[in-house]
Amino acid sequence: MPGSLPASCLATWPQDVGIIAMEIYFPSQYVDQAELEQFDGVSAGKYTVGLGQARMGFCSDREDINSLCLTVVQKLMERNCLSYDSVGRLEVGTETIIDKSKSVKTVIMQLFEDSGNTDVEGIDTTNACYGGTAALFNAVNWVESSSWDGRYALVVAGDIAVYATGSARPTGGAGAVAMLIGPNAPLAFDRGLRGTHMQHAYDFYKPDMVSEYPMVDGKLSIECYLSALDRCYAVYRNKIHAQWQREGLEKRFSLEDFGYIVFHSPYCKLVQKSLARLMLNDFLNHPNPNTETGCFSGLDAFREVKPEETYFDRDVEKAFMKASTDLFEKKTKSSLLVSNQNGNMYTPSVYGCLASVIAQCTPQQLAGQRIGVFSYGSGFAATLYSLRVTQDHTPDSGLDKLVSSLSDLKVRLDSRRKVSPANFTENLKLREETHHLASYIPQGSVEDLFPGTWYLTRVDDKYRREYARRPMDDDLPLEAGLINATAATEHIPSPAKKMPRIPSTTTSPEADSISNGGH
Repeated sequence: MPGSLPASCLATWPQDVGIIAMEIYFPSQYVDQAELEQFDGVSAGKYTVGLGQARMGFCSDREDINSLCLTVVQKLMERNCLSYDSVGRLEVGTETIIDKSKSVKTVIMQLFEDSGNTDVEGIDTTNACYGGTAALFNAVNWVESSSWDGRYALVVAGDIAVYATGSARPTGGAGAVAMLIGPNAPLAFDRGLRGTHMQHAYDFYKPDMVSEYPMVDGKLSIECYLSALDRCYAVYRNKIHAQWQREGLEKRFSLEDFGYIVFHSPYCKLVQKSLARLMLNDFLNHPNPNTETGCFSGLDAFREVKPEETYFDRDVEKAFMKASTDLFEKKTKSSLLVSNQNGNMYTPSVYGCLASVIAQCTPQQLAGQRIGVFSYGSGFAATLYSLRVTQDHTPDSGLDKLVSSLSDLKVRLDSRRKVSPANFTENLKLREETHHLASYIPQGSVEDLFPGTWYLTRVDDKYRREYARRPMDDDLPLEAGLINATAATEHIPSPAKKMPRIPSTTTSPEADSISNGGH
């Protein structure tokens, strides 16, 4: 790795396939949720305590799903000193659709042109917030299949989560996560340990093709999420029990067997409730739980409850949230950094939670742990799976590089610009009015974007979108080298040919410019 492997190597099953590197991107501005409470005229604490949210990132009309994904891919490639010809599969998971035919993946391919690499499989995968996980599974399956040619797979999950004015609006957010997939990964997939549940429901969906806003049945959405969690956990637990039996182990799986547990996070309070939900499952499935001492102390009154009747049972919820407090503090709370500070990113949400854990732990703390991951997408599709962290936490190891690359996450979140709720509302109104317009020149400020961010420069009369990249060096002109689509990649830096130790900073000689105007 990287590059093609000899046929003799491809005859063996690749070991420890999983996540080698990660990059996360979020907008450079946010609205404070406490200030939004005042602006919206709701009771104090409705968003901050009731939902568990502190800040919400959002995009101006300068950013769209293409620019988010361009930014996160190029940052991952630069930060890890990767060559574009080392990637053999690229797949995007998103529900932010700006074209009913052309995939976001094809737009990203313009970054590959300088390398000459067009032999890249994969397109877009869509099902609400689950698309990123489906793309990730496809990438892992490709590496483990006869189709694999020895190169990396690259998975991108990106979305802009916006809602019409009302109770759902504070659960928005925006961002993108890119993940490099291959063998000998520091975060390897537990082979055969996936619990999936899929079912038809209209809990959250987007039937209006000219609007970014979804239709939401809030109560049904929570019921679908929790019922999917119950069923996925039951399937996962049965599979790991069967695996242990084959290995001669006689033990019962519980939450204690996860070092960390991360969840898809529409808002942080639902994640805390979800962990409590899994404890309820452990309690009900235990043949003889100790209700006198230990984590199940005082829960005897709930021994006969039926899970499907408890989705909105406040007594059950309160009791198990209290009982799971220590587990939450140890195994899940650290995962909510991005969710609390940036909001719901849809497909990248659960992977922003995974990045949050990695960013706030040392390699020594992570080494050897099993990380449970629950991914949910409305409509609905859900999977609970697990990752095993390598034991190797030595300097320059894959785990050390992964942790180092995300260690600046909190600093990046804190470096964003706070804007007023009025400004936030004006931005969403502008997006609402200009969504899917032809012959449109964005009005948002380019100067406020993070260095290295791709942004929309215009939409022409044929709906073709053109982009430029803000330079990494603030001394350079903002749109240096802005060129047309036919010469779009002339200014993309030549990729590195190796993958040395991950550097702490990246540089770019000038602003890049591309468009997705095509055939």
